[in-house]
Amino acid sequence: MRVVVIDYNGGNLASAAQAARKAATRKGIEADVVISRDADDILTADRLILPGQGAFADCAQGLGPELRAMLETATANGTPFLGICVGMQLMSEYGLEHGRTEGLGWISGNIRRMDEAANAGLRLPHMGWNTLDFTPGAHLLTDGLTPGNHGYFVHSYALHDGAESDLVATAQYGTQVPAIVARGNRCGTQFHVEKSQDVGLTILGNFLRWTS
Repeated sequence: MRVVVIDYNGGNLASAAQAARKAATRKGIEADVVISRDADDILTADRLILPGQGAFADCAQGLGPELRAMLETATANGTPFLGICVGMQLMSEYGLEHGRTEGLGWISGNIRRMDEAANAGLRLPHMGWNTLDFTPGAHLLTDGLTPGNHGYFVHSYALHDGAESDLVATAQYGTQVPAIVARGNRCGTQFHVEKSQDVGLTILGNFLRWTS
């Protein structure tokens, strides 16, 4: 299996690649995991992973039109895609961090500041471990997990006005926070799977054997 972690001058690339290798080993999957922005790698990959760290606008700018077009082509042809943190947020229609920036438009909704949490007296960023709420068996990405398992979150912005049908798992932080989303062969986690220990490795392993 050829797994490509998208290189777009973002953060967490090496740690995401290392976590994918470890998850593959745990699942008994022979995987070649590379960090690349090369068209040949991206368009022939078996799995694509887009980590994200920082602001929505900066990450969107890092992708640029060429990488956006490659991701659109590859995923439209059926290649499974996993976005992590801001990588998940980029799947939305647009983000409002540092002005309005267009997302990939793969899921409904927009990314804006978690004012509900701030109004409830909770600190931003939402940082640390939080429980995941989901329906067991509803999606392969949560196979082997139990509601109440924890993911590691670091974010002040989150998906709003999304479609209920795209939600796989949520967390609570002043309000319901979309934690895992999926539509077709494109999925994402708001939390950092590469920092979420066994839970994160389980999700990554499920992604590596996922066919939408």
